[in-house]
Amino acid sequence: MKLFKGVGLACLVSAMTAAAQSPSPRGPVASFYDLKTSYLDGTPADLGVFRGKVTLVVNVASQCGFTPQYEGLENLHREFSGRGFAVLGFPSNDFGEQEPGTAKEIATFCKLTYDVTFPMFSKLVTVPGPGQSPIYRFLGTSGHLPAWNFSKYVVGKDGRIAAFFPSEVTPDAPELRRAITVALAAK
Repeated sequence: MKLFKGVGLACLVSAMTAAAQSPSPRGPVASFYDLKTSYLDGTPADLGVFRGKVTLVVNVASQCGFTPQYEGLENLHREFSGRGFAVLGFPSNDFGEQEPGTAKEIATFCKLTYDVTFPMFSKLVTVPGPGQSPIYRFLGTSGHLPAWNFSKYVVGKDGRIAAFFPSEVTPDAPELRRAITVALAAK
């Protein structure tokens, strides 16, 4: 199975080792599920509640050509949620300023337009720099950061990055569904 386009397993192992050793404000982050953030409504969110599940982490935007992917993401969430899976949406205004709305506007748009039920988190910065979210700093240890909205990371039950897919890979793409299925089958 091809987990990363153009990146070998050795690079993945090297990146994950570097992530585990690199210091952060709270020490080394060995797992995505060690991170904390806030939900779209501003309440604290401990990503540890997803430990033991497979998650699909997506940087989302309401005014993007890829925005219709919300429908497919919601379908994935509903299809696999009973098997220990969740889609996690992280709004970002980094690309083309296509997520300019407030948290309330984003929540209303997602609910009314796509009936989104998967967890949505506070808007964050995905691109490198001093304002980059620790979430995307960790995800970037895979060697991949979003080049645009709706980039997707499959995160395994252990909190390690299992696969990355760029924006063009739709939620119903066989390779994405296969990566989710493989991660769900892992012990």
